Amino acid sequence: MLIVNVKNNESIEKALRRYRRKHRDVGLRDELRRRKHFTKPSVVRRKEVLKAEYIEQKRMEEV
Repeated sequence: MLIVNVKNNESIEKALRRYRRKHRDVGLRDELRRRKHFTKPSVVRRKEVLKAEYIEQKRMEEV
């Protein structure tokens, strides 16, 4: 659970902004989306390899 203490003379908007930033940095939403469906480790690894190949190909086109 994320806790954001509201400081003296701090507006609710600023505190809410700090809460949203903490929420984003923790990656809670991404974790929930990832856990929604099981993905086999081999599929995860294959996606990583394909992404790395794609990035390497883009870098080679730049040069």
